Amino acid sequence: MVKHQPLQVYERQLCLSCITGIYGCRWKRYQRSHDDTTKWELLWSLILLFTFSLLLVWFYFWWEARNDYNEFNWFLYNRSGEWSDGTVPILATTAAGFTYIAFLMVLALCHIALGQQLNLHWLHKIGVTAALLTTIIGVISINQTWGHEWDVIPISLQATGPFLHIGALAAVTALSWIVARQVVHAEKTKFQVVVMLLYFSVLLGLYLVPLYINSPCIMDPNTLKPRPNVIGHQGAPMLAPENTLWSFQRALQMNATGLEADVAISVDGVPFLMHDHTLQRTTDVKKIFPDRQMDDASFFNWTDLQQLNAGQWFLKDDPFWTVNTLSPREKDLIANQSVCSLEQLLKLASYHNSTVVFRLRRPPLEHPRYHSWINDTLQAVQRSGVPQSLVMWTPDEHRAQVRQLAPALIQTSVDKLSPESLEKSGISRLLLRYNQASTQEIRNFTHSNISLTLYTVNEPWLYSVLWCSEVSSVSSEAPQILKKVPYPIWLMRLDEYYLMWISADIISFAVVIGIFIFQKYRMSGMYSYSPEQIMLSAAVRRSSRDINIMKEKLIFSGQPQ
Repeated sequence: MVKHQPLQVYERQLCLSCITGIYGCRWKRYQRSHDDTTKWELLWSLILLFTFSLLLVWFYFWWEARNDYNEFNWFLYNRSGEWSDGTVPILATTAAGFTYIAFLMVLALCHIALGQQLNLHWLHKIGVTAALLTTIIGVISINQTWGHEWDVIPISLQATGPFLHIGALAAVTALSWIVARQVVHAEKTKFQVVVMLLYFSVLLGLYLVPLYINSPCIMDPNTLKPRPNVIGHQGAPMLAPENTLWSFQRALQMNATGLEADVAISVDGVPFLMHDHTLQRTTDVKKIFPDRQMDDASFFNWTDLQQLNAGQWFLKDDPFWTVNTLSPREKDLIANQSVCSLEQLLKLASYHNSTVVFRLRRPPLEHPRYHSWINDTLQAVQRSGVPQSLVMWTPDEHRAQVRQLAPALIQTSVDKLSPESLEKSGISRLLLRYNQASTQEIRNFTHSNISLTLYTVNEPWLYSVLWCSEVSSVSSEAPQILKKVPYPIWLMRLDEYYLMWISADIISFAVVIGIFIFQKYRMSGMYSYSPEQIMLSAAVRRSSRDINIMKEKLIFSGQPQ
């Protein structure tokens, strides 16, 4: 007769096995440990935390920088000579890396909450190292090629700061469960004091963060200024090829009150619209003039320029991923667009009574129109018949002469000067990138009767922040998007913000204290049980559970087989 004697029983712990298995490849019970984490593994935990924090900032940066994705792609084009959407691989790798590191962080917190020893698997260590080095290389690259874009972080915090504060406060409050458990289970008083000081220092810092949150949207709604005018930057380049007549018509259809263009001078003195120095990206110059595709655009005469198609590239490259939203009629119109002259643009603006602002690029020194470029442009303005009061003149060269020949032009500066200097120079308008003027500077310009236009504003959150800052107009590549923003995304009175801030702090503090008290009470309750009571309780519970027999010892009796 064979008797079976169970040597060890245990209840299923699938969740714990998955947590320790995925994090450290410790799937079996005997591989797990409740011992203190080694110093080496603590170091890796700090590296993981630092990588998570860096990736969080990197991810937030690219999320908010979507306002300027086209600018980034143009920088890449200037370096490589090939147009592509460079943001796609960056966003894909950033999202994948952040998801992976965030998952490891959650697993690490689960280890701490369950009292398990941290032991990151070597494959994960390689993954963390790769994510950290890749992010650091990305940060260095952005500093070198697109450094001014970092300004988008403090600017965006004016729109997201109050809500990010609530989210961070909720996350740190939730962590109090783990912190309290570690404190009440710790045997060393020194460890308890250090953990408590660190945690409550972070918590106190979050409670006081709103003192440093400064958003123009925290204001009395009754003092909100009129909606800023929207100027179509290169027309509506998300809906039609940039700097073409159809692009500007589309901008006007989207309620743009002004049009902005980039102007070059042809060999025969005709101002035409072109952003790039060459015709390679936005025309079919490779097909029509293959030997001249790398020549400066200003070295073509107007007859040659009229032979080029300026719309087919848009349908082929789809720079804004919008071609599939276009109707067949719109695609036909786009496919037949040609290079647009300044005179054509001005006539369109005159017909619609729209403001025009253009950036005039001086031809190279060896260009035949190098000295007459200002006169050529003024003559085009006069031939178009557009009222001079609709034209914003930006070149600083020969401004006094221009003022004499065309006194009604709106003198506009693209350099940031003080209101006093602008007033002294007779300049009434200012055109700046959106990161070049703070909220206070915008209001100072407005109060000094200097009309400020900020570019390039494509996202509703940025438009809302600038609206609350009292800017008079913005230049946008996405007038179709801003058309859908009839009111700032959010407005909040100061007393309402204080109420939200103080209420969140009080609720958070009450929850934290409650969790610490509960954990302390729970621990003291465990101490009140005797070993016999614990064993008896375990025996009673075991009878009602499914148990697995890990090993069995076979005891053979003397009974014959």
